[in-house]
Amino acid sequence: MVISEQPKYTKADFESDNDVRWCPGCGDYAILSAVQQVMPQLGIPKEKFVFVSGIGCSSRFPYYMNCYGFHTIHGRALTVATGVKSVNPELSVWVITGDGDGLSIGGNHFLHAIRRNQDFKILLFNNKIYGLTKGQYSPTSEFGKKTKSTPMGSIDTPINPISLAIASGATFVARTVDKNVKHMMDILKQAAEHKGTAFVEIYQNCWVFNDNAFVSYTDKDVKSDNSVYLEDGKPLIFGNNHEKAIKLNGFHPEIIKVAGSNNPLIHDAKSEDRGLAYVLGQMGVENPGLPVAFGVLRKVQRPTYQELLYGQEEQAKQKPKGSLEQILNSGDTWVVK
Repeated sequence: MVISEQPKYTKADFESDNDVRWCPGCGDYAILSAVQQVMPQLGIPKEKFVFVSGIGCSSRFPYYMNCYGFHTIHGRALTVATGVKSVNPELSVWVITGDGDGLSIGGNHFLHAIRRNQDFKILLFNNKIYGLTKGQYSPTSEFGKKTKSTPMGSIDTPINPISLAIASGATFVARTVDKNVKHMMDILKQAAEHKGTAFVEIYQNCWVFNDNAFVSYTDKDVKSDNSVYLEDGKPLIFGNNHEKAIKLNGFHPEIIKVAGSNNPLIHDAKSEDRGLAYVLGQMGVENPGLPVAFGVLRKVQRPTYQELLYGQEEQAKQKPKGSLEQILNSGDTWVVK
């Protein structure tokens, strides 16, 4: 038997010939570049990739990838991706969505795709605004946010995508930011290797309608004090001089000084208990004054929807078939006179 060698791809192999139609300076460019750089490293034939999107600035993504893709309808990318992956489980399926598309009209699909552990990757570009429709508040916009649709300030409590994913039982949850491309690429690789739903929230700057929404985590003068980068099995240490750490006081994270401390919080991404990941996902987002956690918050294994689906199919094939007449008259039948 002759085994053909895997094609050697480069970033250019995943670049389409379509003009990229995002605003100059948009964070989406960095995300696109990171994805195009990671895909060749995964050892997967290009024809096995499928990118599925809904509606929004982020959802133009499939046009800019030189592989298979679907640009679907508002909030329904996950349903299409479910069909694609279930019909052909050999495909590497990536869902591209935004905080509006994925958490507003698509919020219900988001919950159920994750709880079922569908075997695909969800990249949620979070810019805390509706960019494509010109600057209305989104499900992740902060309380009091003044926009064209909330001129007196939003009175909605914002959604924390990480908390929602963990509460839904996500087996892989991570957060990264558009301006840290090296970190983003590492997260994308880990997501690609995960069997099951891999959810990645990407902080993405929309300089036209919500500029500097994440400047606290990207500005070189302040980002070290506002960000903690997670490493499995290592303490949560941060600060310009790595002088600060996080410890738990019950269920409440606190900032402590590294010097003289012997009990900083140790990250455990593989814990089956969701509690730690949930606490980390809230830091700095729902708990002001604490740094925001970047990296893989949770990475556990359980059977995927596709594995269970095909397992049931195989069980059904093993059952005695009988004749067509026996099948038609089995179970609950009745005669209409």
